[in-house]
Amino acid sequence: MIKVGLLGAGRIGNVHAKSIAANAQSQLVAISDFVPAAAETLAAAYGAKARSTADIIADPSIDAVLIATSTDTHSNLIEAATAAGKAVLCEKPVDLDLERALACQAATAPSGRPVMIGFNRRFDPNFAALKKSFDAGEIGKGELLSITSFDPAPPPVSYIRVSGGLFRDMAIHDFDMACWIFGAAPVAVTAVGSSIVDPAIGEAGDVDTAVITLHFADGRIAVIKNSRRAVYGYDQRIELLGSDGLLQAGNVLESSITKTTVQGAIGAKPEYFFLERYMRSYEMEWRAFVQAVTTQSALPVSLQDGVNALAVAEAAALSARLGKTVQLKNGRPVLA
Repeated sequence: MIKVGLLGAGRIGNVHAKSIAANAQSQLVAISDFVPAAAETLAAAYGAKARSTADIIADPSIDAVLIATSTDTHSNLIEAATAAGKAVLCEKPVDLDLERALACQAATAPSGRPVMIGFNRRFDPNFAALKKSFDAGEIGKGELLSITSFDPAPPPVSYIRVSGGLFRDMAIHDFDMACWIFGAAPVAVTAVGSSIVDPAIGEAGDVDTAVITLHFADGRIAVIKNSRRAVYGYDQRIELLGSDGLLQAGNVLESSITKTTVQGAIGAKPEYFFLERYMRSYEMEWRAFVQAVTTQSALPVSLQDGVNALAVAEAAALSARLGKTVQLKNGRPVLA
């Protein structure tokens, strides 16, 4: 049984609290938040105590922390928690700045403590099954990967201003997915983006619609499509073309019922938001973290994976801004 401190009691903190409490090998003992009332409310729901972040990190009886705070705090908290001897699961991204993330990686390495980055989509049953089939050689060599990731509606502009932008906040999941499926990081990135969903997003310096092409050293290509608006629901699909066939993971629908009449066929829409679509993946993510910590085995997602995805995000942002393909050399974006 590992004792866990949850840092952050917002929307995603509530999701993680449920997963921690549901796991028989973990106990949620403390919760912190910059809004004390939020920590107190969530702690009361799970029989935990509301405490300060500093107290949780300093408490030697707490074995692990889950960081679900704002992105600009991630690197500092990872460093503090590992220095205190704790295992860490931190929400993506590692940081809003690649150099700061690399510094965090260097600072935490001497501690030897496990740090896992929260790319929960790897643990989605459908995506995991696709990866397993691909790794088993069922479609031969992978050649062209297509990832569709559309949100049902854009977030508030107030969130956009502090999120790091579409590439670091939203598309970073897809960058990690592409690296994970292909088992490598790309060597170049070409991105185009525009603000056509909400002009206020463009005024805030971000894009809401983008297409990113990842170029891999052996010629493989991944194409990622992102939009902040798909009025029919949360559209999450993967298609992988290989030398011997095709693998597809479609949307999870609100219902499996299809009505077919003389007028045609009518089916359900995709589940509307990530909380519904990916709840199972968060549970599986936490289970994998606990198993790795308790058995002292390799983490399924590493801090290096988080750094790799952030490097791709920075390359995509640079490419979209300059209208040029950006190379990735030694883990950093470089103009060709």
